[in-house]
Amino acid sequence: MAKSETELLALLRELDDPERLERPLHYDRAATGLKFGGLVRRLEADFGALCESERETQDSSEYGRVHVPADATVCGTRIVVCVSKFGFLAEVCADNPGAYFGPGDAREEGALDPADLAIVERALAELGYVSVPEELLEGDYEGPSALERLAARPTWWTRFFGLW
Repeated sequence: MAKSETELLALLRELDDPERLERPLHYDRAATGLKFGGLVRRLEADFGALCESERETQDSSEYGRVHVPADATVCGTRIVVCVSKFGFLAEVCADNPGAYFGPGDAREEGALDPADLAIVERALAELGYVSVPEELLEGDYEGPSALERLAARPTWWTRFFGLW
């Protein structure tokens, strides 16, 4: 079941540990890798196409990304799923993070089909990921971690998907 914005913000605050910016205290690299591999396989099966993936992003709180190719989507725009090292957080983007102001904007511009988004969101939910809307992640960061050195205007995306 999808979480409300209030629940998601509470989760982001709960996961935010200023002593551990790149990964949480009990981070299990192997479990994260297995789960991520399952996500890649699931999206490949659901879209009937090979999906490129990037894993174990260096010096980042992002674990990796899965790219659903443009030719496998209804609108002809690739879908990118970013996965954080924290709490199995995930973000779904049309084309790339920041290319649109979230899936709603991408739908309005004709770049993201609701059925494609539903396929990705269902896969994330069934695999135990928490999908956080791009619009929420682009909101001003309100936590205890010192992020000013990373961005002039730190966001929740900076905190849970950014480079260190």
